[in-house]
Amino acid sequence: MKLQQLRYVLAVAENGLNITAAAERLHTSQPAVSKQIRQLEDELGLKLFTRRGKSLTGITVEGQEVVERAIVILREVENIQRIAQNLKQESRGVLSIGTTHTQARYVLPRVITAFREVYSDVSLSLHQGTSEQLADMVESGLIDFVIATGGERLFPELLRLPCYRWDRVILVPPDHDLTRLGRAPTLQDLAKHPLVTYVFSEKGESSFKSAFARQGLVPDVVFTARDADVIKTYVRLGMGVGVVAAMAQDVADDGLVALNAAGLFPRVTTWLGFRREAVLRNYMFDFISRFAGHLDPWTVRRALETSSQADVDALFADQALPMRGAGGELVPEPGVPA
Repeated sequence: MKLQQLRYVLAVAENGLNITAAAERLHTSQPAVSKQIRQLEDELGLKLFTRRGKSLTGITVEGQEVVERAIVILREVENIQRIAQNLKQESRGVLSIGTTHTQARYVLPRVITAFREVYSDVSLSLHQGTSEQLADMVESGLIDFVIATGGERLFPELLRLPCYRWDRVILVPPDHDLTRLGRAPTLQDLAKHPLVTYVFSEKGESSFKSAFARQGLVPDVVFTARDADVIKTYVRLGMGVGVVAAMAQDVADDGLVALNAAGLFPRVTTWLGFRREAVLRNYMFDFISRFAGHLDPWTVRRALETSSQADVDALFADQALPMRGAGGELVPEPGVPA
């Protein structure tokens, strides 16, 4: 058995049994992939895939077990390579990050710019998606780090480090009724208007909806999107009142007025996560500390020494996390209870 054969099997499984797509991903030919898989099946005495003619139609029970173990084996091979690279003190490699639009648009640009000034030989790959999509990326081994908010149930295999906190903000046109209240809007005020906000997670409870439910209210959500800039577009079109992360408030938001929503919804924590068994390169430790200053390499290694996420949470229980406001900038603690 060869590692190359396991890579071919895994590539075929991850590309929907499409041998041509798998070959393109592996920079080889379709016949080469088919040949290696056949040789592995002959060596093991197992059928990994079901076939109709030359086409693969499914994965056998035995094949699924091989795929699951191949994922673990190839991940450990990558970890061994990272150990060797760290010992050589190399500052080159690849860092793949999966995150949401808000983090990618308003927080990461300044972090990545500073990181690249030091690690010009590190290739960065940024993947955006919903929490469910990020979880799929983790499962497929596509990304090294996840930067997300909430959705912890989707990432039970990750060690999650708290990075910073943020509140929401309300965006409306200048002539909107909410701008004439003479006070900060309440949930009762918001419930009277159509709302435009982020896509809700398909799994787990929504803190947005729960805030209304605790007061016996049902929000009239007429439009959702994963992209804050898209939400702003539809607010400008008069579709409804926008509710977005305070980080997404931008000085370039012409035609919109921002109203304080701190305290209306639970304050949210953004975290950075990675697999416990992952071997972190030196530049990975540096990226983490640049993203969240309190997560220096010593602190991250302490977290790695814990045995569960509950222990990690306890480690940071007394940590005062920074707040991020408009444009993703760090802001003073506003003093609103979490």
